[in-house]
Amino acid sequence: MNLHTKRELSESSAKGVDSRSDVGMKYLHAINILAMAKVGALQNIFDHFQGDWEKAWRADLARFIPREKDKTGKLIRIDYQTAKNKINVEYEWRRLQKEKIELLTILDDEYPKRTLAHIFAPPFLLYIRGSKKVLKNKCFGVVGTRALTEYGRRATPVITQDLVRGGLTIVSGLAGGIDTLAHKAALASGGKTIAVLGCGLDDQTIFPQQNLQLAHKIIETGGAVITEYAPGTHGTVFTFPQRNRIISGLSRGVLVVEADIQSGALITARNAIEQNRDLFCVPGNIYSRTSQGTNFMIKEGAKLVSCGQDILEEYNIQLESKKIIIQAENEIEAKILAVLSSETISTDDIIRQTGLPTSQVNSALVVMELNRKIKNLGSNRYVLFS
Repeated sequence: MNLHTKRELSESSAKGVDSRSDVGMKYLHAINILAMAKVGALQNIFDHFQGDWEKAWRADLARFIPREKDKTGKLIRIDYQTAKNKINVEYEWRRLQKEKIELLTILDDEYPKRTLAHIFAPPFLLYIRGSKKVLKNKCFGVVGTRALTEYGRRATPVITQDLVRGGLTIVSGLAGGIDTLAHKAALASGGKTIAVLGCGLDDQTIFPQQNLQLAHKIIETGGAVITEYAPGTHGTVFTFPQRNRIISGLSRGVLVVEADIQSGALITARNAIEQNRDLFCVPGNIYSRTSQGTNFMIKEGAKLVSCGQDILEEYNIQLESKKIIIQAENEIEAKILAVLSSETISTDDIIRQTGLPTSQVNSALVVMELNRKIKNLGSNRYVLFS
């Protein structure tokens, strides 16, 4: 019996028990705190107790929760009764209301049943801040290394913007590096984006904390921040890889921009392959560590892409070709634009090649960046906006 058939039988056997009532959801949330969102735990408990979460809470749940192994490979023993005694069910429920965090189960109509529900071991419960509707959009994953290079810093926004123009919602992990650029590029293009976390999504726990305001922006603009983990759950070496299956599971395909051979982004890539999703990679310098993973995946069959159109063509999405004309507002801007191109150039080189005073160049660069004529790639290096 496959997982989906088992779930359908479980749902029908739960007649008479409203597992999605406030009382039911309150105890489901408490059980998930106890189980730490271990894969399969909630489904096992739901099946055994026929959706009666209150009854399940009062039972011995140890045999329904998969056990982790320590570094030596030995199964870790947890005293669940002691752990349960530390959980204040009412307090934790009120905490959700205070943080404006909603619960979404695989039984709910808003759950993305055409995508996420069909992966192996789909998350039974999701915590969500933001729009539930966005989860059913045509989604596409964009991931990569935290230790990105200038190459990834340039490629990610350009490709992501084309995907948004093609009507795709961008899914990523809110991590530093490529993930952050993908979310920001989606927002800058007026699109929607979904951040999937490997930790709790309350303000105090969101990781990394420097992306807290980005998370708020995602929520405010009609996107969503989601996770399997209860508020207050900090990320571990287990939780971040586990969340990656959700990034790929929500998506029609996944793009890996930059990743070394040990990168967590390759876990998402492998999940995509296992879930029958399309996998795309940006090729890179054979001597660059952050391109070793993407180049390897291309050799293994991932589709090589150099622009967003390469991906959109796979889905028969055509974009109108628009030539961007950047006009100078004054003589200073004209001189700066004359030395800029698609290749990066430093502030020092701009000053040297234009012969303009440093103060005039610095002031003009700020204004030109705000007017989306140029991009600041960091480290005082600039390129024409594209």
